[in-house]
Amino acid sequence: MSSSAGGEAYVLVLYYSRTGATARMAAEIARGVESAGIPARLRTVPSVSPDTEASLPPVPDEGAPYCTNDDLRHCAGLLLGSPTRFGNMAAPLRYFLDQTGDMWLDGSLAGKPAGVFTSTGSLHGGQESTLLSMMLPLLHQGMVIAGIPYSEAELMHTRTGGTPYGASHWSGTGETGLSEEERSLCRALGARIGKLAQKLEGGQ
Repeated sequence: MSSSAGGEAYVLVLYYSRTGATARMAAEIARGVESAGIPARLRTVPSVSPDTEASLPPVPDEGAPYCTNDDLRHCAGLLLGSPTRFGNMAAPLRYFLDQTGDMWLDGSLAGKPAGVFTSTGSLHGGQESTLLSMMLPLLHQGMVIAGIPYSEAELMHTRTGGTPYGASHWSGTGETGLSEEERSLCRALGARIGKLAQKLEGGQ
């Protein structure tokens, strides 16, 4: 199966993580994507600094590489993840998306499946509002949004994160690892977008 760039199709798992909680989710989601038989491409975005003279190295010291516009433009599907910032996505991820007007103009992402995921330090810290607000720029891009269906039994049993709008994680003070339910739902979301990406890519 070929992507729009003529190479192998992949699902982009694009996230920002400050303490590592969202990065751990991204890794589980990528495993879910690949369980569906399509490669996952893990990418992150750099922090936004109020110091206009500040700069970061072109390649991060550790973790996933920084995302390029081409990584996003040529993906067959997208999973977008961010910690909650006052009920919305973090500024670095929003800044990256704000630079994708050319893709909106030429419809590069239209018709491709997308899902969202988030982590919060408090149990009622805005998980669902963050997930819903993260969908808005993806809808403007014409993407096909998919959540997690209640056929995933963990949605009914989780006592931490997990929503029908997307995968979520309650990190507490930052020392709480992913629960079994959260891990399972991350993988389920990844697998769902992976399967949809293959079906939609094959129909283009």
